[in-house]
Amino acid sequence: MFRIWAKIFKDNHLLMDTVICNDKEDTRTHKVFQALDEICYEFDLGKPIWLDATVAEFQHHAKTRFTQDNFIEPIEFDYLEIQVIEED
Repeated sequence: MFRIWAKIFKDNHLLMDTVICNDKEDTRTHKVFQALDEICYEFDLGKPIWLDATVAEFQHHAKTRFTQDNFIEPIEFDYLEIQVIEED
């Protein structure tokens, strides 16, 4: 089982969160991208852009934050954080 926890924060308060589960046989990268698609659909967000710093943070910590710099349209929160909480 592969699970990602997504959280939206504004002013250091958790506004929304969800856990996306994926038990398909696929690469870790594909699972992360599929989970991010589901997160954006559930939270009604545009897809964030993976900047170099975002990719590096996710590779090292299995956790990263998407701020306004990662989105094309304006967002009404401070950041979207995703974290891998379970891997096969």
